[in-house]
Amino acid sequence: MLLTPVTQRVLSKELLDVPIRAGLVAVLAVFCFRIFVPFLNLMVWALILAVTLYPLQVRLRGPLAGKDGLIATLIILVAFAVILVPTYLLGVAVANSLERAMTVFRSGSFQIPPPAESVAAWSLVGHRVYDFWAQASSDLTGLAQKFAPQLKEAGLALLGTVTGLGAALLVFCLALIVAGIFMAHGEKGYRSAVLISSRISGPENGVQITDLCTATIRAVAQGVVGIAFIQMLLIGIAFIVMGVPGAGLLALAVLLIGIMQLPATLITVPVIIFVIVTEGVSTATIIFSVYVFVAGLADNVLKPLLLGRGVAVPMPVVLIGALGGMVTGGVTGLFIGPVMLAVGYQLFWRWVKDQPQPQRAQEQKQA
Repeated sequence: MLLTPVTQRVLSKELLDVPIRAGLVAVLAVFCFRIFVPFLNLMVWALILAVTLYPLQVRLRGPLAGKDGLIATLIILVAFAVILVPTYLLGVAVANSLERAMTVFRSGSFQIPPPAESVAAWSLVGHRVYDFWAQASSDLTGLAQKFAPQLKEAGLALLGTVTGLGAALLVFCLALIVAGIFMAHGEKGYRSAVLISSRISGPENGVQITDLCTATIRAVAQGVVGIAFIQMLLIGIAFIVMGVPGAGLLALAVLLIGIMQLPATLITVPVIIFVIVTEGVSTATIIFSVYVFVAGLADNVLKPLLLGRGVAVPMPVVLIGALGGMVTGGVTGLFIGPVMLAVGYQLFWRWVKDQPQPQRAQEQKQA
């Protein structure tokens, strides 16, 4: 079929317009992303917090009907109190402890007791531990000078960690404020999410995908925070009963470590060693050690039970998504990972089940 010159010019113009438009859209998308990327972490956290806290806002609509802005403000103020008050108390306690330690160290009254002879009999590391401990008890200043470069690096790493925690706390507080704004317009936000999901995955999947993402975020948030809180109670009670110094601060550290998805054994094992060294081996210390060690591993049992609740996908999908997201994307990936994996799982199986029927089955139906 021969095309007229006019038709050829029209087709040529249309073929030229398509890549130009696509290029302009790509440039616009790149510029928008570069402008928005400094706030990406903040907005992701705000969205996660808003989705997690929104059921509380729905429950409070009974006594405060028609006042979504007031409800969201009250929730955010309570969240600020829950977060900032323990953080302030922890900071004051740590600062006082450091000040007392520096005072004792400068006065020269700080002494490390010499090791017992039985330490040298420990297998593999006994002699090294005994020599190091003995030098620390007799010449602590010389030992500190010997390891001065390592201590300097550790101090810089600790300072960087503290700075990073401060910046993360600031971002979290700002995310709480933005989350309050999201919750005050929760209904509009949900409708917008449904429209976006429908545009991406089709009108028949929009509501289902939106509800799946919402349920997954809430399940992970409640599971992570809930498991960390349960571990804090189990371990903190044992610390208080045993009279461990700073039991409250150590319990709070267990809560923070659990939220960061680090093992609670980072706290429990050193405390067990401290109790055995100071109190000796007895029935009480053995029971305490076994109980605290098992409680530190409780998250391995609780995660499979809590992470998949209320989600329309198998629990292993959520668990694998949370662990994989944590490895690849940090704490934010802990939420994004299971959401993406759950959505992909649902779409994949919907595509698998949506198969054309065999020709014979169609002919039988027609007959």
